[in-house]
Amino acid sequence: MPTLRPSRPQDGARVIDIWRRAVDATHHFLADADRQALDAEVSALLPQAPLLLAVDAADVPLAFMWVVDGHMEALFVDPLHHGRGLGRRLVQQALREHPGLGTDVNAQNPSAMAFYTRLGFVETGRSALDGQGRPYPLVHLRHAGATAMPEQAA
Repeated sequence: MPTLRPSRPQDGARVIDIWRRAVDATHHFLADADRQALDAEVSALLPQAPLLLAVDAADVPLAFMWVVDGHMEALFVDPLHHGRGLGRRLVQQALREHPGLGTDVNAQNPSAMAFYTRLGFVETGRSALDGQGRPYPLVHLRHAGATAMPEQAA
């Protein structure tokens, strides 16, 4: 079973690879120019961010999460490991530290919306633009309560 650990500087390239592969698998709604711009922003930011990683027995990152002041800024799982409970496990850890955890999800990403709904998140609002002012609507979510989330794997 994968373990959780904080990111280290040497994880940067793998984290970016996970982000790219996950976005390519789930964010088909992004225009090419926006995808390229986001890649540049993420490549500059994520390797230095204090992430929580899910790693395999060889210590290879499979998924990552970034939480800032009780708000999940990022949760990405390598598509080869989707559906194995890694995202759920990372969220469970975040909920232990931040019971009222919030996050934003692209409205055009129905699989992410379904994932967060299954975990007990509820919609608290919407925005017409993403955090960078691009025309990708966001759904704002907050966890309804740490006890509302079942422990079994997704």
